[in-house]
Amino acid sequence: MRTLRVAQVSTVIYPTPPETSGGTERVVDDLCRALSGLGVKVTLFAPSDSGCDVPRIGDLPSLKALEERHGRVPPSIPQVLETAQMEAVRQRLSQFDIVHCHGEFFHAALLGERRQRSLTTIHWRVDELDRQLFFSLFPDLPVVGISKSQESGIPEANRAGVVHHGIAANRYRHGSGRAGHAAFIGRMTDQKQPDAAIRIARGAGVPIRLAGAVDVGNPTYFRERVEPLLGEDAVFVGPLDDAGKQTLLEGARALLFPIDWPEPFGLVMIEAMACGTPVVAFDRGSVREIVEDGVTGFVVSSEEEAADALKQASGLDRARIRARFEARFTARRMAEDYLAVYERLLSQ
Repeated sequence: MRTLRVAQVSTVIYPTPPETSGGTERVVDDLCRALSGLGVKVTLFAPSDSGCDVPRIGDLPSLKALEERHGRVPPSIPQVLETAQMEAVRQRLSQFDIVHCHGEFFHAALLGERRQRSLTTIHWRVDELDRQLFFSLFPDLPVVGISKSQESGIPEANRAGVVHHGIAANRYRHGSGRAGHAAFIGRMTDQKQPDAAIRIARGAGVPIRLAGAVDVGNPTYFRERVEPLLGEDAVFVGPLDDAGKQTLLEGARALLFPIDWPEPFGLVMIEAMACGTPVVAFDRGSVREIVEDGVTGFVVSSEEEAADALKQASGLDRARIRARFEARFTARRMAEDYLAVYERLLSQ
């Protein structure tokens, strides 16, 4: 039987994998490694500063690397990087059985007649005008949902199934939660509501540590809504790498996830579960698909409910939470699910 040849086309914003911020690139890295472990021949199209351990194509660095090197760069740089990446893909289309794209829009036009032997994963919301126009133009582009919630906004013609994200099973280890703080990890933006997380923790009488990057698209939110709430019981630690997340999550009573948008997945929820840490999350987007209420956390509808749930979180079985992560959200399970989608597309 011939080995399946799959191109994974990552984003140009961060390297694959990222050091701190960059959930999409983290998922792509884990998927590449897990597919390789299943015997798939994977080629990654990604920036030159990427470190994923599979064959990689891409001569230009990520936007992040260029900004670190040059400071402020022209706003058109991401389009330049994506154009270069798409040209590299175009030159090699015949070398792959499936081209799996994790970017935005350009690839749909590039693929042309190859669209039906491709797969697109959208790592963002799909219910706004840009996606509606995009889907209307490319009804033959197979798109996988990263949750059933996200899939509900994808037209029937484009739907290729649902594959929940997964992460490497050994990235995080089970922790005791003895430090007793609440944790928040996410962009400092109104979609993630770190200010709500602080109010929830204070309502429960629990200290909180907040991690994440200040959203470059909305920097005033942190200055105006979050910074004034910080204090001895609410500490902002900035972006964290995997080791930093491990320390923050393994000692946490619970992860707070008070989102105010239709979250397509929410990778930090399964990172918490990998540490055995319960998740207290607002009932929006994918949350009910990821959090098993009363088992791996609590699904709530208000800050008051969240504060009550935070008080109860220490009563959940952390070993069972870790076991549910291993059963549902590993990179191997994600790769097996994607492999089944690839084979279904090729059989059609």
